[in-house]
Amino acid sequence: MAFFFFIWTDRAMQKIADHDITIDEVEEVIAHPDRTDVSRTTGRPIAIGETSTGRMLLCVYEEIDGSTIQPITAYEI
Repeated sequence: MAFFFFIWTDRAMQKIADHDITIDEVEEVIAHPDRTDVSRTTGRPIAIGETSTGRMLLCVYEEIDGSTIQPITAYEI
């Protein structure tokens, strides 16, 4: 089971709130993705997965180190 420390910026929290996504949902998908990839536009890692509430999210983030993640944005797909 993956364990990460998450560093949340005000900007990232606002971006996900604008998409009606919660911090818990983003952390859930990043910690337990169905799939990972790299964003074609930014080159940042992305996690794609279903939340426990059934929403399918794409989450963009920065990996600070092996256990520290800084979410950038997320949206429902």
